[in-house]
Amino acid sequence: MDLSASPWHAGELAVQARFGVVERMDPVGRMALRPFMPDQHRAFFAQLPFVLVGSADATGQVWASLLAGPPGFIDSPDPVTLAVRARPIAGDPLAEALRPGAALGLLGIELPTRRRNRANGRVVAAGEEGFVLHVEQSFGNCPKYIARRDYRPVEAAAPSAVEPVTRIGAAERRLIGAADALFIASSPGEGQLPDVSHRGGRPGFVAIGDDGALVVPEYVGNSFFNTLGNLTLDPRAGLLVPDFATGDLLQLTGRVQLDFDPARVAALPGAQLAWRFHPTAGRWVRAALPLRFGEAEASPFSPG
Repeated sequence: MDLSASPWHAGELAVQARFGVVERMDPVGRMALRPFMPDQHRAFFAQLPFVLVGSADATGQVWASLLAGPPGFIDSPDPVTLAVRARPIAGDPLAEALRPGAALGLLGIELPTRRRNRANGRVVAAGEEGFVLHVEQSFGNCPKYIARRDYRPVEAAAPSAVEPVTRIGAAERRLIGAADALFIASSPGEGQLPDVSHRGGRPGFVAIGDDGALVVPEYVGNSFFNTLGNLTLDPRAGLLVPDFATGDLLQLTGRVQLDFDPARVAALPGAQLAWRFHPTAGRWVRAALPLRFGEAEASPFSPG
């Protein structure tokens, strides 16, 4: 099979080959990966109260960030443009990435409906009110493993505190141990389009090793392997762990090690592999999210 014109990059192809799905996924990629947003995606982003953003800082470290605003804070004037009227919280590494030419990955996720869509591209304009993204890649994702939640807005206020995170301590362990969702930003290499993806499961699906590494099961999905493909080429990644009850956000950056060991994977029900995230830096932003979410309704696909 000639892969020279494949819709997938080398890392995605490598993981697809490991699972024997390259031929099946070639026509899927040609249909699913678009250089523009369909009208349905444009309308979807325009109704969201928040969006996840993946970026790289000046040292090449990858971060996952969250921007929020009243529905309509994101607008799509045409199929290849997203205008985002929001700025990062003070100190968020995303702030330095908002400059013309910078590559960003956006994930729109609607928790009440479990819908999610991706839009990756480059900044063409940035200012005090927000930025404009030229979309180079757009595709949808299935609702698997997303816990359904309703939300209510709360009065926007400055975050009560921004605390540096130098290690995974007791508070971080409690938050991560109770989480049923996290977001991972990754990239196939410097200057390439980053990507942000959701990972979910039952509370406790993420384990933390004695060394402070997060162990995340990779459940069976759509076989795109966007995140895993990126990590195959570049292990740098950023994690965002939200506390949906308090609005706190835990941002971490570090490196990922993919784990295909059959014995270790077999100990994780529903997983086809696992990955270990080794954090190197982070920040805990209190009350950062101007939304509060209700009790979660677990995804029927989540093991456990």
